[in-house]
Amino acid sequence: MEKLSIIKIGGNIIEDETSLNAFLKLFSDIKGHKILVHGGGKRATHIASKLGIESKMVNGRRITDAETLKVITMVYGGLVNKNVVAKLQALQTDAIGLTGADINSIKSEKRPVKEIDFGFVGDVKTVASNSIDKLIKADFTPVFCAITHDGNGQLLNTNADTIASTIAVGMSKLYDVSIYYCFEFNGVLQDFNDKNSVVKHINTATYKELLAQKIITDGMIPKIDNCFDALNNGVQKVHIGNAAMFTKENDNFTTITL
Repeated sequence: MEKLSIIKIGGNIIEDETSLNAFLKLFSDIKGHKILVHGGGKRATHIASKLGIESKMVNGRRITDAETLKVITMVYGGLVNKNVVAKLQALQTDAIGLTGADINSIKSEKRPVKEIDFGFVGDVKTVASNSIDKLIKADFTPVFCAITHDGNGQLLNTNADTIASTIAVGMSKLYDVSIYYCFEFNGVLQDFNDKNSVVKHINTATYKELLAQKIITDGMIPKIDNCFDALNNGVQKVHIGNAAMFTKENDNFTTITL
């Protein structure tokens, strides 16, 4: 099987023009097939504030009411996505910007109301891997923002980490898939105060140990759980680190396998 790299970038890279430009240069140099997934939550919060729309968060998750969804659609699907696509074109990477509604690529359902009503937030149900593959086979590089749809005309705000992992699972039927979660740290850290204390390899057994030792806590737990879910469903490897993991001389990042 041919290799496919799926890379997700976080808000801190998107917010900083220098970091974004440096990352996109490295991304454009990656050989073979690739897909980019991005969020843009910090930018959305900033623009919502300018428009007088309060951003409500619960446990790090955004409550997406109708007005917030308008801002997210403008920021994720417009401002951030098209800026990234334009920069990639300048680097001779023929990118195409997408939401999950485009070519019916990612369908979700509105998250059911339990203790919290998250509003217009989507939980991914299906990924149209064959449709996405047509773009890849045509030598386009898909750039997905964190928006999906329900198939009935409703856009939904969807976690970008989840989009990356569910696309990866869908595409693993066709490719040898690796996921790269790219953020501001070198990787999963043994000691949060020591930015070089990277845990280089995590598997099922070592993950349990890291949880017991409370080295992996809080917001990192759902991220790692997401990684293992992808690995259990056909993805080969997951990597977590900063943009330097795309340089040949760097091995100071985290690789997760079963």
